[in-house]
Amino acid sequence: MEGRCTCGEIRYRLTDKPLFTHCCHCTWCQRETGSAFVLNAMIEGACVEVHHGAPEAVVTPSASGRGQIIHRCPRCKVALWSHYSGAGELIAFVRVGTLEEAAQVPPDIHIFTETKLSWVVIPEGVPVMKEFYRRSEHWPDWALERRDRALAHRM
Repeated sequence: MEGRCTCGEIRYRLTDKPLFTHCCHCTWCQRETGSAFVLNAMIEGACVEVHHGAPEAVVTPSASGRGQIIHRCPRCKVALWSHYSGAGELIAFVRVGTLEEAAQVPPDIHIFTETKLSWVVIPEGVPVMKEFYRRSEHWPDWALERRDRALAHRM
């Protein structure tokens, strides 16, 4: 899968399919994106290859209090992916809207729907969580195995 920022300064590719895709409706994501939710496809950091330009890493606060690093285009400032403190750079949260074929990456789950905007309609058949969830109850086995292999590289 190919992705890019708005101005085209940064172009990247995902070398494997995403592990799992969150549609997060928390107020923090709403404020950060200026939208009703954020759609993040999680993938091993090693599977995100930049092939044009150099994104800038911007350290920002997060709802957990531990912060996140958002990789943005230095020119148009579009957020491309994030790393959270838990897995660090081993797992990337790719902004699905920056993928060339974003329609091929629908959400696997809707989270923090307790603060979902009332006019957002979630389609039937997709798990809906008031807050977070247990990965073991929702992720497919192949994704859990890939995540475990990626996290085994932690120091």
